[in-house]
Amino acid sequence: MINKKNLSDLYVDRDLSWMYFNRRILQEATKPQVPLLERLSFLGIYSNNLDEFFRVRMATLSRIAECDDKSLRTESENAKQLIKQINKLNNKYAKEYEHAIREVTAQLRHENIFLLKENELDDDQQAFVCQFYRQKLSGFVSPVWLSAVKQLTDETDENIYLAVKLQADGKKTFDYALIALPVAECGRFVRLPDKEGKSYLMYLDDVIRYCLPMIFSGVGYTSFNAYAFKFTKDAEMEIDNDLRNGMLQKISKGVKSRKKGDALRVIYDAEMPRDILKRVMNKLNLDKLDTLLSGGRYHNHKDLMSFPDCGRRDLKYPTWTPVVKPELNEGESLLKLIQKGDRFIHVPYHSFDYYIRVLQEAAISKEVKSIKTTLYRLAKDSKVVKALICAARNGKKVTVVIELLARFDEASNIGWSKKMQDAGVHVIFGVEGLKVHSKITHISMKTGNDIACISTGNFHEGNARMYTDFMLMTAARNVVSDVSSVFSFIEKPYTPVRFKELLVSPNEMKQKFVKLINDEIKNKQAGKPAYIRIKINHITDMTMVKKLYEASSNGVPIDLLVRGNCSLVTGIPGVSDTIHINGIIDRYLEHSRIFIFAAGGEDKTFIGSADWMPRNLDNRVEVVTPVYDPQIKADLRKVVDFGLRDTCQGRVVDGKGSNTPWTTDEEAPFRSQEELYESYSSDNEE
Repeated sequence: MINKKNLSDLYVDRDLSWMYFNRRILQEATKPQVPLLERLSFLGIYSNNLDEFFRVRMATLSRIAECDDKSLRTESENAKQLIKQINKLNNKYAKEYEHAIREVTAQLRHENIFLLKENELDDDQQAFVCQFYRQKLSGFVSPVWLSAVKQLTDETDENIYLAVKLQADGKKTFDYALIALPVAECGRFVRLPDKEGKSYLMYLDDVIRYCLPMIFSGVGYTSFNAYAFKFTKDAEMEIDNDLRNGMLQKISKGVKSRKKGDALRVIYDAEMPRDILKRVMNKLNLDKLDTLLSGGRYHNHKDLMSFPDCGRRDLKYPTWTPVVKPELNEGESLLKLIQKGDRFIHVPYHSFDYYIRVLQEAAISKEVKSIKTTLYRLAKDSKVVKALICAARNGKKVTVVIELLARFDEASNIGWSKKMQDAGVHVIFGVEGLKVHSKITHISMKTGNDIACISTGNFHEGNARMYTDFMLMTAARNVVSDVSSVFSFIEKPYTPVRFKELLVSPNEMKQKFVKLINDEIKNKQAGKPAYIRIKINHITDMTMVKKLYEASSNGVPIDLLVRGNCSLVTGIPGVSDTIHINGIIDRYLEHSRIFIFAAGGEDKTFIGSADWMPRNLDNRVEVVTPVYDPQIKADLRKVVDFGLRDTCQGRVVDGKGSNTPWTTDEEAPFRSQEELYESYSSDNEE
């Protein structure tokens, strides 16, 4: 019997499991079979993820650790221990990261792509850099004397900084300056002219190093040395409601020393002399729980995600053109096709344009009365919004629920909201106290044969080119009626509402998932077919972790595809020895959520927006729908089956961070994303 005490020993903290996940991305950057420029991109993704993690999650932990409220003493001590574990892993992974950077840079040279330092330029390249400085760079470089800076945390942590040590000829003393690299204005990489079939680039850091005599011309300095550093600030207490009620307020009151904006992590060039390092550190309010890392010459490696390809498409993944779905591509009305039977798209294997076409057709159809949709993240030049605005201008009643608290997309969402309101769209800004994370669209027809679209991912053209997501388009009356009820709940929150088909949080989703697992346990005990097969992003909810352990201890086979945070520990005799978890990192980000239960031979299948985290199950409006169409169910089974067979991109998720390659009984290597693409392509050829 698993009780609360021993469950805590079998529960991997969410943030610790996140470190294991991010390392899987780093491991992808070290694989020789991954195209070279894609390895650079994975290094950039790893760095970007880590920045966000420290800015938000480590900020939360630091505030909890420093809270002096006596009722939170246990949480405070646990946070301190967790911070130490994370910092230990971070130091270990940082060494692996620096090794990977050196290895990839060496491979670039082998491919005739050279990253030059400031002291490696020939005469022509020196002239080019000088001209680049005069024509573009000079207006964006603004040195500040370090002695004039009160606190470095007054500066933005989006930048990389150069700490410059200067000396005038004949003087024994030094002066110290600070330069923020103008990456937003000039880019992180400067492309030099190609020569003799070779491509040459420079980090902006090194361009500025070369130009220091020009930057400080006329003030008498003859010696210049510059060392990079960056810091990550406490952005805010994370507003994701993962903390129990009242805890947020107690921490806010109990933390007196920590201020929003204090540094949590500093990374600096290991070659930085002690005198300048001491001056930089004096400008940052670090304490013993914060992270201080010596690193290489360059930081903010997230910029590697936009590394110039130098015309070398052979060093990137081959292009996969979205597969055409013939039944949706023959000029017939998509709305009528959906009314005849359920349809689906699986992006990016299929084009997101099919959903755009549904909206565009609805915008001009005389049969359509209204359109309602939820929007969480939006593309920069959103075709979705343009179609909705078109519908409003054509007299349709258009309602959009837009989430203003979508992290790092708040400003974009506010901007789009104003444009929609100006066009006559009724905009609802979510539900007070609940994030609206569901991905649903309801199209009301004059005939009463309404349509709903339910997706596992955002209605976002950019995401749909990089994230794997499943969308069901249906006219099934009970499902469509439930989708309409979700919008009624959002418009009038906290009113009692029952759903016949959908699993909806915060209403009854968790209870219904628990019942589905309990049914598998009963079926296993009764000798009926029983299994659980799930593809999901995160599993951290304590209730769901406990139920999976209970199912495993009763012999239920459990096969999981978990991309990110996972609080389960596998392979524990009598507790989790029937649980197997594969974590896949590949060219597309695995994002779809698919839930399959044997149900005694009935095979119940669901898709939706919710991960198994407290925030998704308890504090967000999420929607998961059953799938009934036999062909669509078969396709969803194939997606999960292929993922569980993936020995090329899969890693074992065991709760210990081993991240060993996934193995199966198959002899031939299997790559699920490639096999899925080929499978969808061959479907068209039949």
